[in-house]
Amino acid sequence: MTESNHSPEFGPSAAELAEIEQELPLIEAEVLLLDAQIVVLTGDSGPTELDWQRLRRAQRRVLREARALLAVRSAADRAA
Repeated sequence: MTESNHSPEFGPSAAELAEIEQELPLIEAEVLLLDAQIVVLTGDSGPTELDWQRLRRAQRRVLREARALLAVRSAADRAA
């Protein structure tokens, strides 16, 4: 995020909130990936094929969301 000059007791600025909202799909994808990793690592009888599929799907989603965020940011940088 960018540096701001606002006082912390007033909360984030509108620009900071917009930036957080833009990053939210990636954050959600990373949480799903972490959940899938935890299941694979802590399963009592070991990970099932479904667990591995969930992990791979979560990894692909993180990559997809990261690419989308980078595309939006690079387009915004070119426009600025």
